[in-house]
Amino acid sequence: MRKAVILLSGGLDSATCLAIANNKGYELHSLSFKYGQRHEFEIGAAKKLAKSMGVTNHIVMNINLREFGGSALTDNIEVPKNRNESDISSEIPVTYVPARNTIFLSFALAFAETIESNDIFIGVNALDYSGYPDCRPEYIEAFEKMARLATKKSVESGDSINIHTPLINLTKAEIIKRGMDLGVEYLNTHSCYDPFDSGDPCGECDACKHRLKGFNDNGIIDPLNYKF
Repeated sequence: MRKAVILLSGGLDSATCLAIANNKGYELHSLSFKYGQRHEFEIGAAKKLAKSMGVTNHIVMNINLREFGGSALTDNIEVPKNRNESDISSEIPVTYVPARNTIFLSFALAFAETIESNDIFIGVNALDYSGYPDCRPEYIEAFEKMARLATKKSVESGDSINIHTPLINLTKAEIIKRGMDLGVEYLNTHSCYDPFDSGDPCGECDACKHRLKGFNDNGIIDPLNYKF
């Protein structure tokens, strides 16, 4: 059975990505990060998702991007709330974490090479998160090209490293529909940037807004317990 490394944040997108890799018949190896983010509710969600989908090996890496700061997720910067669609899409938001996907994909590449896997899945999306430079197709293509130059296996055998981005051109509604078709339990996911101490989502940050719209566009209610 082919092995795949899936970057699993615990959010809606990565949960759907995990389900897609599972549906394709891969042996699943997932990777999550405690990177100094505002909270770790998403780590708990990632563990639940890994267990429910029969992941062979789920690793939680500890790195501290809070030492650098520079983001509302890793620094003392307020998370934007109640922004409209034009505001969200007009500029790179302060919730962008500098070089995060490059860092995460580099760890995933090392993990994949160690377990002799040629396949990495990441749930980046260029539509709902168009302001994030490391979610663009051209970024993924560039990283994939670099990966094929950087690994022993690629150099010695010519095997290619493939970065799979099955969600990159889907709307949030389409992502949710795909996940529901695959049996994803979205109750076990966490998306909010600034949740309450209970872990319940705020309903007002960009991530919550995108998520709620996606469920609404499908004509269904998000199973999470919003406090707004």
